[in-house]
Amino acid sequence: MLPADYHTHTPLCRHATGEPIELAAQAVRVGLRELGFSDHNPMRQDGFDDWRMRASELDAYVASVERARREYPELSVKLALEVDFLPGYEDWVRDLAQRHPWDYLIGSVHYVSTTWALDNPLQLAEWKTRNALEVWSAYFDRLTMAAESKLFDIIGHADLCKKFCFYPTQDCTPLFARFLEAARRNDVAIELNTAGLRKECKEIYPSPAIVNLAAQSGVAITFGSDAHAPGEVGLNFSDAVQLARGAGYTHWAKFTKRRREAVEL
Repeated sequence: MLPADYHTHTPLCRHATGEPIELAAQAVRVGLRELGFSDHNPMRQDGFDDWRMRASELDAYVASVERARREYPELSVKLALEVDFLPGYEDWVRDLAQRHPWDYLIGSVHYVSTTWALDNPLQLAEWKTRNALEVWSAYFDRLTMAAESKLFDIIGHADLCKKFCFYPTQDCTPLFARFLEAARRNDVAIELNTAGLRKECKEIYPSPAIVNLAAQSGVAITFGSDAHAPGEVGLNFSDAVQLARGAGYTHWAKFTKRRREAVEL
């Protein structure tokens, strides 16, 4: 049995296709028993960027997920958000957390400064002006802060900084280990995100090195396709399961109303 796909998006994020009922239908087709929706969180003011729902659309998002839940009773449908971790916005995240009965919140880092989202193809040129180690260090510093914030249940795509293949020549193991220790200490899971296989890096997020360290550290895992279209739901999950098992994982983390339980892999 495949683990749940906990990372999917809807058209409200403005760069995905397929309503929740369409993604749910695909989940049933590929043999999933559980599917989570985790679209990008709104910000307090609209216009922060162009890849998230507006604040006024949050209730419509929840209603669309609830419709998928009604239409596909054979599928366990979970309600969640992918929430950007941005220093200074913690109170906004706490506000969002109280608005609906979320099953989990995924904390992700996209911004390493107030204006640069390092995974944005439209800002790719910024990489060429930066030192890769400095970027990776800033990224993992924020990821560690996210794990320590106690705002999130899962940390998303934990080495997103590799997306465009700008790799430091130095050993980044200390960055990984510090982040994973924070995740372990704060009981935060990390996801194995198969979208990396569809990006320039051609590798699941995070790398086998990080997954191995996570297993040794006792950090729990979830799985996500980061689907932006119905055909991506559950995509390459056999590869992700193989990666997890190779690292020594025997269970994945299931979330219901922000409570975690271990399910055999």
